[in-house]
Amino acid sequence: MAHLGTGRRRRALAVPVGLALTASLAFLPSVAASAAPLGATADATATAKPDTSGPKLSYVANLTAYGTVKQAKKAVERAGGTVVTAYEQIGVVVAHSQNPEFAKQLRGQRSLFVSVGATRTAPLSVVQTTEEGTTQRLSDADAAKAAAQAAPGQEPLESNQWDLRAIKADQAHKINDGSRNVTVGVIDTGVDDTHPDLAPNFSKGQSANCVGGVADTTEGAWRPYADGSDHGTHVAGTIAAARNGIGVSGVAPGVQVAAIKVSEPATSLFFTEAVVCAFMFAAEKGIEVTNNSYYVDPWLYNCKSDDDQKALVEALGRATKYSERKGVLSVASAGNSDHDLASNAIVDDTSPDDVATPVTRTIDPHVCLDLPTQLPGVVTVSATGDQGFKSYYSSYGLGVVDVAAPGGDKWQVPATPDANGRVLSTLPGGGYGYKQGTSMAGPHVAGVAALIKSRHPWATPSQIQTMLKAQATKAACPEKVYDATGALIDATTCNSKWGQTGYYGYGVVDALKAVK
Repeated sequence: MAHLGTGRRRRALAVPVGLALTASLAFLPSVAASAAPLGATADATATAKPDTSGPKLSYVANLTAYGTVKQAKKAVERAGGTVVTAYEQIGVVVAHSQNPEFAKQLRGQRSLFVSVGATRTAPLSVVQTTEEGTTQRLSDADAAKAAAQAAPGQEPLESNQWDLRAIKADQAHKINDGSRNVTVGVIDTGVDDTHPDLAPNFSKGQSANCVGGVADTTEGAWRPYADGSDHGTHVAGTIAAARNGIGVSGVAPGVQVAAIKVSEPATSLFFTEAVVCAFMFAAEKGIEVTNNSYYVDPWLYNCKSDDDQKALVEALGRATKYSERKGVLSVASAGNSDHDLASNAIVDDTSPDDVATPVTRTIDPHVCLDLPTQLPGVVTVSATGDQGFKSYYSSYGLGVVDVAAPGGDKWQVPATPDANGRVLSTLPGGGYGYKQGTSMAGPHVAGVAALIKSRHPWATPSQIQTMLKAQATKAACPEKVYDATGALIDATTCNSKWGQTGYYGYGVVDALKAVK
């Protein structure tokens, strides 16, 4: 994004490729000794010309500890595919093919591939971000009203930011706004870095467009599509809108923010190859925290019993684990389906979402995962409103949700000039508007994590996550909660154990404790 901040860069030691690959794949599943030799299956595959009559799909192929990227590339080509990119660090290859038997042929080479799967069900050619409802743009009249009521030292629109006060971010700013040595990567629909509240803190050198699976760092590639979503820009403002006498303030207004665009044009769907690219890019560019306010399409839940979905879980799991080892903490939204992610059965009637008619299925969230939300090491966030209740739409789950944060709730109305229970933040084109969703809760946590990293620059991702939980304001299960109609109902779905609750995890994050 003209480069307004450099951010920190990590230099990797020069290591022979073969040694680096062996070391990075040491954690991968081992392969049975009885697996067929590479040559046997490869020769059989090479004798027949691949069928190319099918639709062009994208695939991820995950290598075993014994396979190499060079071997994988040859196998992909023999099966009628084209390699898009390969991540030697984690043993993941992204490929395109029109061969209907492409995945099956690669899966047959068991000593080379752990899993292979299509990343989508429709040919390559609905925003599945975790926001609830549409954007409410702030009018000039409402902006003037808020500015007239701003207290000394506040940003012009800060009087409407009940969410900052809910996590004591306003008090934290009197002590520390965060360090410019810390960057939060917004993996999303793109960010408008020309917005006057974002431009001072934007890091172009750590931004890219990862759509298709290969990082494009050309000028402006990270911005939203002309007809695209305002989602990523709104998220970025919540994290790091500058305290510059303009508009709003972010939770960590002194840190840098970068954009890694992963949404497809026209549909705004988030596919595995783009998200893997984003995590790898963040790891290599020295980003400390990523915010992930979406789920990976086309499956709301990815079941390991399905060959394709199993491969997506494997590829994304490797990417997030690698980025964590490189110092990246990933924060993800729990979702807006009001699902209990700790239950034994959930009805999913939205998957796959890249076709006209999804298939209704009942899944077990213990084995069918919401990605990247339920991956190990990822901080899972539920949403709350101004009254502190779980937001009516927010998914939850005892032992799944780590912490909670303001995501907004139209039924929990604050005593602000606009009396709007949603979250106010930046919009493309220099505007401001309200959104609600666990998409809005996630960036509050990412911002607090950035404040912790600023205060403790040598803290690892796991240590930052531990501090997030330990510093959170404990919240017991409420007696009542709002439903989707605005009615107060008994909060019978909230469970508690081991100092946690299903609604709030370890509690609501606290920005003031983060800077102290």
